[in-house]
Amino acid sequence: MKKILLCLSLSIMFSCGKDKVVLLPEISHSGITEIDDVSAAYIFYDITQPDSTELNRRNLISTTNWLVNVDKRLTLKQAIPHIKFLQGKKANSSHKNEKAKNYFTCNDTTRKSLGFIEFTGVVYHEESPFNYLEKLLTSKPFESNLITISFHTRNKVTLFNPKFKNLYVNTNRIDFLDIIKKSDSIKSKIHLDLHESLSFNDYINIKHELLNLNLKYIEIAKDEFISNY
Repeated sequence: MKKILLCLSLSIMFSCGKDKVVLLPEISHSGITEIDDVSAAYIFYDITQPDSTELNRRNLISTTNWLVNVDKRLTLKQAIPHIKFLQGKKANSSHKNEKAKNYFTCNDTTRKSLGFIEFTGVVYHEESPFNYLEKLLTSKPFESNLITISFHTRNKVTLFNPKFKNLYVNTNRIDFLDIIKKSDSIKSKIHLDLHESLSFNDYINIKHELLNLNLKYIEIAKDEFISNY
């Protein structure tokens, strides 16, 4: 099994090549700290490009685990199209390894090393989640415990149940975690609704915070929504 060792500088910069630098998103106490048999892609923050992004995927091998290194300064509007492109390339490759997974690379500030967050199977919808959930409720009318968590800004969070419209809670990033944890007694499914202006660093922190709750009954849905309302 081949392994790529990635170096992290004191300034929390991850470098690939002579002139290119990726500032990795920061998390603490990563649940995944080592991955074997990998190849890497890089989504750079580059103000010389029309969308301020540049994708480097030249060394990707479809049968390996993929480490996707995204600059934390990019917005979801900038980063998600490139991530979806990479997902499509792997899914449509003629050479597949069903066991190979996809991970975002992060800087684990606690361990002062690299950490990883898996996103294998995540489907990004660049739209509001409500039409999708209404169709889901039409086909599965007993799915009452669907919860949408909308992140409008860095700190404003809205929890909404599309079936029971009276469940509508505005809160902040810290309190929403307590609400979710206290609700972890009934089988439910959470869909993330993220504003396209959120930074990739904010996005990774949201996913990391939810993963760290170690929920027993609540499932985090693979369908995630990037909206602009």
